[in-house]
Amino acid sequence: MPPTEYATEPEIAHIATPLLDVAYITGGPADGPPVMLLHGWPDDAHTWDRVAPALWEAGYKTVAPWLRGFGPTRFLSSQTTRSGQIAALAHDALDLANALDWQRFSVIGHDWGARIAYFLAAVAPDRLCRIAALSVGWEPGSLPTPPLPQAQRYWYQWFLTTERGAETICHDGKAFARYQWDSWSPAGWYEEAAFERTAAAFENPDWAAITLHSYRVRWDEAKPDPRYTEMEKRQRAARTLAVPTLMIQGGDDRCTLPATTEVSEGHFTGPYRREVLPDVGHFPTREAPEAVSRLLLDFLATGTAEA
Repeated sequence: MPPTEYATEPEIAHIATPLLDVAYITGGPADGPPVMLLHGWPDDAHTWDRVAPALWEAGYKTVAPWLRGFGPTRFLSSQTTRSGQIAALAHDALDLANALDWQRFSVIGHDWGARIAYFLAAVAPDRLCRIAALSVGWEPGSLPTPPLPQAQRYWYQWFLTTERGAETICHDGKAFARYQWDSWSPAGWYEEAAFERTAAAFENPDWAAITLHSYRVRWDEAKPDPRYTEMEKRQRAARTLAVPTLMIQGGDDRCTLPATTEVSEGHFTGPYRREVLPDVGHFPTREAPEAVSRLLLDFLATGTAEA
């Protein structure tokens, strides 16, 4: 696809899905190939601010939503279970695509967003052109207990299964999130203004509940929302992924250890490659946006040529 001569200015928009009023940042040509950009935790839709413009200039249309529990995205009903399951977040992504009238699209996800991308590739491959996953690898089945070095890095997830962890996230969530930013990447990687802007997304009234449920249900320490039972069964049954996949790993990621994403290519029957960015931590979109943009453009352009 030839590059466009311009990139539209980003705008914040809202759209209703069956469960949510989804807020999202959008930009790029209205008729460009659609790409959904999914952020992680503790982060928000602005994590793509220095990546999305390169996609717009290349002709892609992007939508970067705030996930449930983040920023201005809101539940439509107080009765909806505040589930943080990846299945729930993946279902939200499909609902958003449907609301946007996107029949097929690509997904680029970081952290939680990467898990959503893999989940969608397992349960709805017909809807996806390509996926790119940053900072998280994939293997089939339910999540296994991680190796001890990785389990140590996941201390915050174990902490959140305790009542004291719940008290911390509910009453001092911003400081808890800042500690992850400080410890997951090399020192000095972010500016204070960037953290403060992102932390505003954690003021969503459901952020703590979504955070707690997400990490508790991940390790079978909370009950899942039965709304997503069948979807999760399909995901656990998937042995391989056929959707073309790019995995981007920070070589100095201190949350998800690089060794844990060295998965066998046998898990992917479609094209798969893994790229490691030296000296980059857990937030490649923020730490190395130019390198991430180059990798994504090359990856997406290959898909366009194939189409």
